[in-house]
Amino acid sequence: MAASVSTQSLGDDQRFGLSRHVVLPGPLRLDGGGFLSPVEIGYETYGTLNADGSNAILICHALTGDQHVASPHPRTGKPGWWTRLVGEGKPIDPARHFIICSNVIGSCMGSSGPATIDPSTAEPWGMRFPVITIRDMVRAQAMLLDHLGVGVLKAVVGGSMGGMQAISWAATLPERVRACVMVASTARHSAQNIAFHEVGRQAIMADPKWRGGAYYESNDPPAAGLAVARMAAHITYLSEAGLTEKFGRRLQARPDRPDGAKSFGFDADFQVESYLRHQGLSFVDRFDANSYLYITRALDYFDLAEEHGGLLANAFRGTKTRFCIVSFDTDWLYPTSESRSVVQALNAAGAAASFVELSSPYGHDAFLLEAPEMNRVIDGFLRAEP
Repeated sequence: MAASVSTQSLGDDQRFGLSRHVVLPGPLRLDGGGFLSPVEIGYETYGTLNADGSNAILICHALTGDQHVASPHPRTGKPGWWTRLVGEGKPIDPARHFIICSNVIGSCMGSSGPATIDPSTAEPWGMRFPVITIRDMVRAQAMLLDHLGVGVLKAVVGGSMGGMQAISWAATLPERVRACVMVASTARHSAQNIAFHEVGRQAIMADPKWRGGAYYESNDPPAAGLAVARMAAHITYLSEAGLTEKFGRRLQARPDRPDGAKSFGFDADFQVESYLRHQGLSFVDRFDANSYLYITRALDYFDLAEEHGGLLANAFRGTKTRFCIVSFDTDWLYPTSESRSVVQALNAAGAAASFVELSSPYGHDAFLLEAPEMNRVIDGFLRAEP
């Protein structure tokens, strides 16, 4: 079975991006013991691969992200999620780099996942889709790079779950990665992280419309449960200082209550409540509930040390990959202590590593927001490659 590819131009100049979808024959061996075949991947590319293939950069997205890293989202119309880092004149520049960003398997923006068709039944996979891991995502990306003719990456770059993929790339396929940038991430999911995810999963599965994951035919997904899951997760992306600065205990504007008094009920009286409800409702328009279950589970299973005999340093023994680790001081989802553990393991393995903790009031989401210091760090790191 040959690969089939569909392409949609996002601009007259290839530097502005090409949105693509490819069906690769596979099979992809999964950590769970099974195989996935065929393998669908939605992806975007920016720029052009140079003659010696030395300028390719793979960008890995976070939990609810997608391949639209620097181009408008086709469903929401919003700008790409990392336009602050990727674009002309930015640290990752299509004028200098061949940039690839793919939707992870298990997701819902063109890659194989619960909503895609199971060829054995001609129906959506639903909860029959195999459980996947971060390393499975990496192996699928490697298949895509093979298809694109990219042998070795100049760098793999990612934040949050994207950072887990980046560090997993360096551990799983070190011969294909010259540099690795991990931002606001970790080498394993903590018990607290797993607990927050379980709250979200239970919210989805408790929604009567979930129907055991078989809601595609009715086109009536468990939107209420997914919205609650998103609300709970979104709290972890912010810092207390950021929430206080943005909302405090301020009430919603109430035209019929000129005194601004509380309504003493269960409506969204406080601005922060309204904000979270908006985040939840807007999320259900662009994301699949079953995909949320699968990807959060992949995050929970992630433990890079466990994959290498229980010692994180073993993941990097003998590596020639250069590493840049970035954390933020108000990130309590993946705190600086997690980044330091990765740096210590890199040092123990004799790997070339640089590390910086940046100051930001925005918590975990800082890597997606205005972060000029992060841009300078990453730009300097990428330009310093021998």
